[in-house]
Amino acid sequence: MKALILNSGLGSRMGALTAEQPKCMTEIAAEETIVSRQLSMLAERGIREVVMTTGAFADVLEQYCRSLELPLQITFVKNPRYAETNYIYSIYCARGHLLHEDILLLHGDLVFDPTVLDDVLAAEQSCMTVSSALPLPEKDFKAVIADGCIQKVGTAFFDRALAAQPLYHLKRTEWDKWLAGIIAFCESGDPAQQKCYAEDALNAIADKQIMPLDFGDRLCAEIDNADDLAAVSERLCALRERTVYLCFSTDMIHSGHIALIRKAKRYGRLLIGVLTDEAVVTYKRFPLMPFPERKAMFEAIAGVWKVTAQNTLSYRENLMQYRPDFVVHGDDWRTGIQQQIRDEVIAVLQSYGGRLIETPYANDDAYRELEKRARAEMSMPDFRRARLKKAIAMKGLVTALEAHSGLTGLIAEKTAVPENSGLRQFDAMWVSSLCDSTAKGKPDIELVDMTSRFRTIDEIMDVTTKPVIFDGDTGGLTEHFVHTVRTLERMGVSMVVIEDKTGLKKNSLFGTEAAQTQAEIPDFCAKIRAGKNAQKTDTFMICARIESLILERGMEDALTRAFAYTDAGADAVMIHSRKTDPSEILAFADRFRARDPVTPLVVVPTAFNTITEEELKAHGINVVIYANQLTRSSFPAMQKAAELILTHHRAKECDAVCMPFQQIIRLIPEDT
Repeated sequence: MKALILNSGLGSRMGALTAEQPKCMTEIAAEETIVSRQLSMLAERGIREVVMTTGAFADVLEQYCRSLELPLQITFVKNPRYAETNYIYSIYCARGHLLHEDILLLHGDLVFDPTVLDDVLAAEQSCMTVSSALPLPEKDFKAVIADGCIQKVGTAFFDRALAAQPLYHLKRTEWDKWLAGIIAFCESGDPAQQKCYAEDALNAIADKQIMPLDFGDRLCAEIDNADDLAAVSERLCALRERTVYLCFSTDMIHSGHIALIRKAKRYGRLLIGVLTDEAVVTYKRFPLMPFPERKAMFEAIAGVWKVTAQNTLSYRENLMQYRPDFVVHGDDWRTGIQQQIRDEVIAVLQSYGGRLIETPYANDDAYRELEKRARAEMSMPDFRRARLKKAIAMKGLVTALEAHSGLTGLIAEKTAVPENSGLRQFDAMWVSSLCDSTAKGKPDIELVDMTSRFRTIDEIMDVTTKPVIFDGDTGGLTEHFVHTVRTLERMGVSMVVIEDKTGLKKNSLFGTEAAQTQAEIPDFCAKIRAGKNAQKTDTFMICARIESLILERGMEDALTRAFAYTDAGADAVMIHSRKTDPSEILAFADRFRARDPVTPLVVVPTAFNTITEEELKAHGINVVIYANQLTRSSFPAMQKAAELILTHHRAKECDAVCMPFQQIIRLIPEDT
């Protein structure tokens, strides 16, 4: 698209302001003229070619436009007969630069709200700006509208007309018709047809298709005299006081973010909301940079008016506090799990007259490379290991889902659901000995050795970034546990859970049905201390799992062990039960918290699965592990598929219970 700016008029009604320069160089704000504003707005929107007609003071205007040093190729065309013709003849003089192009046509004395220009450029059909909110002017342009199209444009029309301004977006077909009419008028030999408005040639076209674009009460006005200048300057001051809201969660600014910030700054004072760490982890990857550093990063960007915290994915709190005139966002949230947030933003803006401005989402190669680097950074052992402690501190309660393979790890990593104008997802992965053994077709008696189990961790970590909690069974011999701790810590595992039993491990689901021996407190404490002494960092956690309630040893035994284990250095305590009633778990938590308000408490609500995470958190629980649901749900589905094939002697009937493989493949990162 080319822009055509008409600047060949004398501007005599401006008095002394146009004695030595063209009207378009009139200052409308500090260090801003009509033409500098127009050209800057065009450049910001990606228009690169401008044809500008000139008349009086042509050299002055050319020199001034070049001094702006904008990324524009401006072709200046002087109307040698500017004093005796109208701008129809100026367009005729420039005709060789305007053939077979989409054209943005505007008068050089026109000042408009940037949102008006955005709407004009976004129009899918040829259009002209009109206003249904303004009274019909006596002497200025009006557009006659019938059947949804502009029929005539001029100063003398009042019937079925709206106030109009000479800002057009003309598709090639409509522009070629109009330009042909302009050429015919100017070559007719009739001097009157060289002094008329170019719109007279437009009115003569019978089959034109130019739509009215209603700018309402937004600024879109010509400056013809000193009163116009004062009125427009006052409105521009009001525009500069408007507030524009942008929200970011990123810790890596790329070119797409900069482009979005530049666009937002066009509309007023830029207020940036930065999602807190707590808000980010509810729907996205863990931030590489903590909130204070991300906030400072945006505060350092030129042109940012203010930076504030956004405490949730929902914009409502900040929108109601600051009542911004605009919210600017990429268009990537129109579908998917963020659509609910977008709908809420629109509803809140409509409640007080604000407006949402959406821009194409930047997803170029540079952005994908940054995200790839971020994923690589998050998967590094030191970063991943530390995330569990940070998440517990930030959220109070975190959830972990069982994973026993790379694919189930991806499910735990990527599954999210919309909730309360936000998103909900799992915070960590639980690598269970039961599920790992089951996936290998082995009994859960520590038969699968640590080397094999470490390979499972490797498979999961290779394609995910979230923290890993490892089921260490009994931990084995103390001498062996020391090496397990060092290996897990080096791999980037966040927590190992060991249970206070001895001998051949039997799954806790058996309770007292199978002979199980609980470790002596001093012996288990020695194992915990040995593990803590072996680790190299303070981010790795050893969690002591207490089997007293499973083995029906009573509440007092469980609490005695809990305090002994924390005294020995345990970073967390898991209390386990196989009762469907969670009351004994809650009683333990309440009594533990009365004495120890700090040490994280971990539960596995497999049996007592009716209780909610919110109820558990209210009793001081910090980690909820969903320990085997993926394994338990996958086996019935696979068995059903096998039965269907056997029954029908073909695979067609399986389609009803099978996910298309294309959807499964989408879970898998391209860089693995």
